[in-house]
Amino acid sequence: MTQITLSRAITAGLRKAMEDDPKVLIMGEDVGKLGGVFRVTDGLQKDFGEDRVIDTPLAESGIIGTAVGLAMRGYRPVCEIQFDGFVYPAYDQIVSQVAKLHFRSMGKLPMPMVIRIPFGGGIGAVEHHSESPEAQFAHTAGLKVVACSNPVDAYWMIQQSIKADDPIVFFEPKGRYWEKADLDESATPLPLFSSRVVAEGTDATLLAYGPKVKTCLEAAIAAADEGRSLEVIDLRTLSPLDLDPVYESVRKTGRAIVVHEAVVNLGMGSEIAARITEDCFHSLEAPVLRVGGFDTPYPASRVEEEYLPDLDRVLDAVDRSLAY
Repeated sequence: MTQITLSRAITAGLRKAMEDDPKVLIMGEDVGKLGGVFRVTDGLQKDFGEDRVIDTPLAESGIIGTAVGLAMRGYRPVCEIQFDGFVYPAYDQIVSQVAKLHFRSMGKLPMPMVIRIPFGGGIGAVEHHSESPEAQFAHTAGLKVVACSNPVDAYWMIQQSIKADDPIVFFEPKGRYWEKADLDESATPLPLFSSRVVAEGTDATLLAYGPKVKTCLEAAIAAADEGRSLEVIDLRTLSPLDLDPVYESVRKTGRAIVVHEAVVNLGMGSEIAARITEDCFHSLEAPVLRVGGFDTPYPASRVEEEYLPDLDRVLDAVDRSLAY
């Protein structure tokens, strides 16, 4: 068992996938000689060559379009979008081609592609470098969307995504890249499209994914000091959603708060709240609450500290829920 950061866990997962399958390719801007802006692909081009770790032009549409052709020919391309805000030039390719080709071909053309997107804030970046576009992809039929929150999940989930025959948008919480955990490479991973209870409790359920899972765990610790017991669930998969553990938890606690960095309006929390209301209506003791970003673009640099949902905003939602 070794201590590893989230970014290096993804590196290790990519390396293992490339060792196991010669059809796995990595493509993106600066992923080769530089090793990526976050050094996630560091050393891979040196070990696997320029034909398998490909430095592309600064053209996201071209990256995804090329990967579509490779996937149609039996390769398993892993595309890195350097920053979340850079994905929009590729959005047409992703929605019009990647998401539809398997359906359009009546199942004859699988699309085994992974699109890695570092997302969220927490690094004090400039405009276009901190965004949370996950709901746009989760809303697109034909795509699967997952978000890791810790090094162990990052290591296993990237490998599972690469092995899948469906196109997967893989969100990585860039603000958590340097956080560490113990990794046992001999362990049995959870299924890819499954959520998980990461802290048990009885008074209210906190639901999160990616960067906000740790915030919710911190909220559970802080609430325990005041005699409140919070259950925390890491959703892990956004499309398809795995909500059976969520329903079981909400039927126990009677309260649910969904936390994400993306704006609250039409965010993932809206869908999750609707489904909880549909399935757990008679168990609810309070409305399902949502904690998210304000209805503005991510602010640049350190101003984001006032924008990102933090411990105080989560605990405030818990107080409001318990007050009903």
